[in-house]
Amino acid sequence: MKCLAFLVTILIFGLPIIAGAADPGVAVRSCEVMSDPFKDARVVASLKEGEALDILKRKGGWLQVSAKGKTGWVRMLYIRRGASGEKALAVKEASGMLGLATGRAGSGNVVAATGVRGLDEEELKEAEFNEKELQKLKTYLTSKKDAQHFAKQAELNIQTVPFIQPADGN
Repeated sequence: MKCLAFLVTILIFGLPIIAGAADPGVAVRSCEVMSDPFKDARVVASLKEGEALDILKRKGGWLQVSAKGKTGWVRMLYIRRGASGEKALAVKEASGMLGLATGRAGSGNVVAATGVRGLDEEELKEAEFNEKELQKLKTYLTSKKDAQHFAKQAELNIQTVPFIQPADGN
């Protein structure tokens, strides 16, 4: 389980978007689209939960998106890659649970996460996209029914984890 958490963290931090190619995405909750990748930037639009968009590029903990004819920046944790009808992968859903405080990531665009051990700043800066590992991660996709069956067999208890609100309320 620790290995999977480590792999998910690496993919979240090191998953650049291929330049020039727009990927489909969906807003996982209502949020504001900013003019620049900073929490204090000017708001250019708003997205509603479930709204489709195109992901243009990534900078630190922010994604540049295009929706409703407007282009701007949204925090990564508010966006799920893939079309609105696709099943969410663990890497997509994990980003919301990590509750990253992305604000201004600085010149190195390094995003810090509480509780991640074994990674130093240099390793995060050097993280690169790895298509092979992403495809391997996709093999862990399972249905809610199968996950519940596994949890029951392992005698795991259900725990509700609320969405963690960023300090700025976005």
